[in-house]
Amino acid sequence: MLAARYLTGCCLDKVANDAAKAELMRMSVAGELQQITGQIEVDKVEAASNSMFVAGWRPYIGWVCGTGLAYQFLFRPLAQMVVDIAGWHAALQALDLGTLMTLLTGMLGMAAARTVDKINGVGNGH
Repeated sequence: MLAARYLTGCCLDKVANDAAKAELMRMSVAGELQQITGQIEVDKVEAASNSMFVAGWRPYIGWVCGTGLAYQFLFRPLAQMVVDIAGWHAALQALDLGTLMTLLTGMLGMAAARTVDKINGVGNGH
């Protein structure tokens, strides 16, 4: 009798609240999982495409980033040295390293995540 009164009071509300929270959490996780699965399917289709404008954008970003880094840290200092030795009055423009490094760290992070996946045997069918 005491247990019935206890359950019909504040605890019943807590049980219902906890159940509602669990349901919302399940729906949220299911929605996020569905979005991730959808993005994986889009990535598969893009990777399988022979079109340079569909499958080539990721390598293009890599080449742009690599070219920017080569300019900033190799070509520009060497060319500036040649300009200075020759006595010309010119300053080669520096790149915005904040943007370049954001791109680079994002790409390296994705590559590291993929490497971990390969080590763990995830997605070997791709």
